[in-house]
Amino acid sequence: MEITTSNDAVDLVADEYDAGIQLGEFIQKDMIAVRVTKEMRLAIVGSAAYFESNAIPRHPRDLKDHSCIGFRFSNGLYRWEFEKGSKAVTVSPQGHASFDDPELVIQAVEAGLGIGSSIEEPLVRQILSGRLVQVLKDWCPMFPGYFLYYPSRRNQPAALSALIETLRFAE
Repeated sequence: MEITTSNDAVDLVADEYDAGIQLGEFIQKDMIAVRVTKEMRLAIVGSAAYFESNAIPRHPRDLKDHSCIGFRFSNGLYRWEFEKGSKAVTVSPQGHASFDDPELVIQAVEAGLGIGSSIEEPLVRQILSGRLVQVLKDWCPMFPGYFLYYPSRRNQPAALSALIETLRFAE
């Protein structure tokens, strides 16, 4: 088994991969997708120390007054998407730092450099302990989560079939 990690879109067929794991919203329509996680939520967080000297944003437009730490794909910064009822707002994070590694985004947030975004579930301990302050939660909708995806093939390798059954999320 060969495993490669990347935050960027991968062409499985052209790059000769059997399968990939990606957020559902980024999977090409002609792929077969199998859920491997439950639904997730984006978390917008800052450190307690950061919010001692900066106002807590109450609306996504308030983020323009903050140093926002960006997450970078090869084709640009990830834009933060918010929804509340029928309202949708997209924010391009503006700040002094951006990273192509989600763990570095959170390390910068914990160091008090600004506000960042990440998947909520891995941050629960830091949020509950007060090390991180979650903001705009009512503007952060759930999204489908991660899926294993692969092209349709008549003769699927046995190892891929076993991987699919092992990773399949039972709802």
